[in-house]
Amino acid sequence: MSPVLDTAFIPPHDREEAIRHAVWDSVVAVDIDHRPPAEDIAVRMGLSAIGPVRICSARATAVTVHRTQRLAQVDEEPAVFLGLQVTGTSLVAQNGRECTLGPGEFAVYESIAPYTLSFDEGVDHHFVRFPRAALALPDWMIRDTTSVTLGSDNPLARLASTYFHQLVVDGELHQGGHADAAVEPSVELLRAVLTSQHGNFGLAKAPLEATLSLRVTHYIRQNLADQDLSAARIAAAHNISVRHLYAVLSRSGISLGDWIRTRRLAECRRELAGPSGRLRTIAAIGRSWGFMDATHFSKVFKHAYGISPRAWRDQNHPRASA
Repeated sequence: MSPVLDTAFIPPHDREEAIRHAVWDSVVAVDIDHRPPAEDIAVRMGLSAIGPVRICSARATAVTVHRTQRLAQVDEEPAVFLGLQVTGTSLVAQNGRECTLGPGEFAVYESIAPYTLSFDEGVDHHFVRFPRAALALPDWMIRDTTSVTLGSDNPLARLASTYFHQLVVDGELHQGGHADAAVEPSVELLRAVLTSQHGNFGLAKAPLEATLSLRVTHYIRQNLADQDLSAARIAAAHNISVRHLYAVLSRSGISLGDWIRTRRLAECRRELAGPSGRLRTIAAIGRSWGFMDATHFSKVFKHAYGISPRAWRDQNHPRASA
């Protein structure tokens, strides 16, 4: 994520104006009411984009943000924001409702109507901006789900919280083909959350299926080191059959065994070349990533990279001469 603003490098008397310009240019036009005096204002913002989906991650001192009626009326590209709380709490108010967000919870709000965001404890928040048209949902459905806390009481929202947090913080997902592949699942998962919040699970079913491949691969990445990672376990974690799992991955061009092995080998390669590469045996590093047979590990590593694990480690950690 590219840094957009860090007030540590801005003179205090210029900070409010610099922040306003950064937010207006990168996110959306809003009025910003800083709580502390100018010399105590601190803001760090990072910005990225995944196709038409724009991402802003911010940490800041206490602030209240207002999207006024005047600003909402001149909106050139109607958008729906997903505001995800990282730590602390915040308040979102729009369309006659307000909700409080705690860590891991999120709310949506739309740019075409006034809203207020209050961060009394300071800002530690991810903002994800979707083109309103991309969601392809009725106006009333979006309007009725703004300023509603989405999190623990909605299983899809719990899933979305984890997913969107990872989407924001994982820089690899913001680049090239990874970014292109993440656009549709991101839009569809938000659609699933909003439709299920209305109890319309028929509308939610298609978006969930569309995001399944990405959710499965994310789950595998998170559990690569587990020796008992298997097709049955992965399928059970997503409430589908093993047959359905293989079919979904096949449509994405993924062979499950090859995909897992490739990523486990990459982790072994990274660890062997890293600063602690000589603190453990090669066999122990292989075991920690699911390769229980040292001979087999050495064979598949050399087949993948054209060099043995030992030679790769020695190449990155040459022994001192006697």
